[in-house]
Amino acid sequence: MSGESVSHTSGRPEKRPSGAQSIERMAALMRAICASNDSGARLVDLSRQSGLQQPTVRRMLKSLIGERMVMQDETTRRYFLGQAIYEFGLTASRRFRLRDFCQASLDRIAARTGDTAFLMVRSGPDAVCVDRREGAFPIKAFALNVGDRRPLGIGAGALALLSGLPDAEVQALARANAQILASYGVASVEALLGLVRRTRELGYALHDARTEPGIKMVGMAICNARAEPMAAISVSAIASRFTAARRRELVSLLRDEIRTIQARLL
Repeated sequence: MSGESVSHTSGRPEKRPSGAQSIERMAALMRAICASNDSGARLVDLSRQSGLQQPTVRRMLKSLIGERMVMQDETTRRYFLGQAIYEFGLTASRRFRLRDFCQASLDRIAARTGDTAFLMVRSGPDAVCVDRREGAFPIKAFALNVGDRRPLGIGAGALALLSGLPDAEVQALARANAQILASYGVASVEALLGLVRRTRELGYALHDARTEPGIKMVGMAICNARAEPMAAISVSAIASRFTAARRRELVSLLRDEIRTIQARLL
C-alpha cells in the first residue's frame, strides 16, 4: 500500500506521488516560476512548462505561498518568487564563490571591449546569468539580465556550457528542450546539435541573438580540474561592431581571462 491512499468518494486507490516525485514536481514548478520572474507567470503557463495539471499546480502554489517561497500579485494574479527564496540565496551565496573569482575578469573584459560581459552557470537543463558588466560603448547590447534563464545551447554562454558536456548528455538535454527551441530562433534539435559541433570545432561559441535582432555574442566555458564545464563567460555587442578581426580579439581576450580564472580555481 506504500505510495497509495484510498479515495473516500470512490473507494478506488488513488496514486499519490512518491517523496522523490513530489520533490521533482516542486523543482520543475520553481524553475518555471524563475524563468518568468521578471513579468510573472500565469497558472496556465506554469502548468504547461512544468507538465503538471492546473489543479495540481494550484495546490502546490498555495503551499509555496504559505512558506513564502512564492508570492502572487493581487492585481495581475501572476506568480513570482517569494521572500524566502531571496533569503535562501543569500545564505547559499556564501558557499558558491565562483562569482567572486570571476568579478575581476568581467571588469577587465567590459573595460577593454566597451561591450557587455556575462557570467553564466548551469542550472539543470538551463543556464542562468549570475553576473553582468557593462562597457563604456554608448549602445548597449543587453541580451541578458542577472537572473535570466536560457535553455542550454541558447546564447553564446549557454552554448559553450552545452558543448563541453559528453555527447549523450548533450543529446538528452537537446531533446528535453526540443519544444521551446523554436521560440529562441533555433529551428530543431538537429540545428542545435549543429551549433554544438561548430562550437567544438572553433573552441568557442558564436550565437546570433535572434530574439534580440542586431546583437551578436561570443562565449567560452570555464572548466574545472576534470575539464567539465562549470560556467561560461560571454560578450555581446551590436552586430556592426562584430567584425571578423574584432571577433578574434574577443576570443583571445576571453581565452586569457578564463585561463586566469581556471588557474585560481585549481
